[in-house]
Amino acid sequence: MVVVMVLELMVVVVVVVLVMFVVILVILVVELVVMVLVMVVVTIVMMMMVIIVVGM
Repeated sequence: MVVVMVLELMVVVVVVVLVMFVVILVILVVELVVMVLVMVVVTIVMMMMVIIVVGM
């Protein structure tokens, strides 16, 4: 019986660690995507400002 309880505990720990790992990966991917989007938007805005200034 004790062995079964230990095995169950190990399974639970493994599942929790896997879930945490997946969550961390998802957060990292989302942060990367957001950073890329922000950089693209900033670049576009800067180019528009330059075009407006040059046009004037």
